Amino acid sequence: MAKDFYKTLGVDKTASAAEIKKAFRKLAHEHHPDKNGNADNADKFKEINEAYQVLSNKEKRQQYDQFGSTFDGAGGNPFGGGNPFGQGNMGGFDFSGAQGAQGQDFDLGDIFGQFFGGGAPNGRARSQKGQDIQVDMEISLKEAVFGKSEVLSLRKQVVCEPCTGTGADKGTSYEDCKTCAGTGKIATTVLGTFRTQTVCPECHGQGKLIKDKCGACHGQGFNEENTDIQVEVPGGIDNGQAIRLAGQGNAGKNGSPAGDLYVTIHVKNEPNFTRQGNDLISEYDVPFTMAALGGDIQVKTIDGKVKLKIPAGTPSGKQFILRDKGVTHLRARGRGNQIVIVNIDVPTKLTKKQKQLLEELNKEFEVKKKSWF
Repeated sequence: MAKDFYKTLGVDKTASAAEIKKAFRKLAHEHHPDKNGNADNADKFKEINEAYQVLSNKEKRQQYDQFGSTFDGAGGNPFGGGNPFGQGNMGGFDFSGAQGAQGQDFDLGDIFGQFFGGGAPNGRARSQKGQDIQVDMEISLKEAVFGKSEVLSLRKQVVCEPCTGTGADKGTSYEDCKTCAGTGKIATTVLGTFRTQTVCPECHGQGKLIKDKCGACHGQGFNEENTDIQVEVPGGIDNGQAIRLAGQGNAGKNGSPAGDLYVTIHVKNEPNFTRQGNDLISEYDVPFTMAALGGDIQVKTIDGKVKLKIPAGTPSGKQFILRDKGVTHLRARGRGNQIVIVNIDVPTKLTKKQKQLLEELNKEFEVKKKSWF
């Protein structure tokens, strides 16, 4: 006969997650095997725990609501029919010899965690790692090329000093969790055949609960404070890339590890510079007379101004390469190049004298052209 998990916990099918958790806590305390030495409590406690493990998990609850009686039959599963991993085999682990061993203990590890999409069912405590923080930093192109060091000021959760992050008064005020009797894990039956151990939902695998909360952080293990953090921006970083500072995010709850800090870089536009990988592209207009006769121009680079020689007869669109004047390689030595594109500036308005000179020059070209034929 199929089990009615809602009836086991004494809640309606429309019960919220908070109502299900409240009902479980109440029943778990009433029927814990160690309470009053009542041996009958053991079976009832397992039944309550099994119901809670399904109904407290969103994916499992959806499967249970959808498939009903096929959810917990030995050999039945929420995907319809027999073993979802193949006859007698679950994810490459052969359990065919245990099909008839009702109630036999197995530590299935992460297999059932993946099967139901749940957490770590093998008794490992779930880490309540602190939240990650993401901030933005705007830098100049020169700072992106060479790197920089900057101090960021932000408000975040930091470890509470009076309780050293434990959340307990003076860091030592604890008591054993009554739900798991201080073990940090409870046994549960999966698919009506195998029993495995899951993390206690009351103490999250710690085996202990805070008896007297720290007055400074109210049992959280952290407080919000303004914090200065040194950020080293590496040379060669590009727009949109992020720097990860491990452990510099919000503090974890009750002594758990802190999250990470992610600094997203935004590089400001620099006039007459376009970045292509590790190269910088710049364009300059030169008079057509210089293109014809040759000359020098001043070119702006990230390092400062340099003189660039324009040979006589330079065509429009000619590219000149300034070696090692580009962006620093992010994960290697050296720098890219600066590519200078020269465009010929043809005047649109000429004086009378300029027109006469050009006409004389054009006549000379016409004479040369006739001699070519």
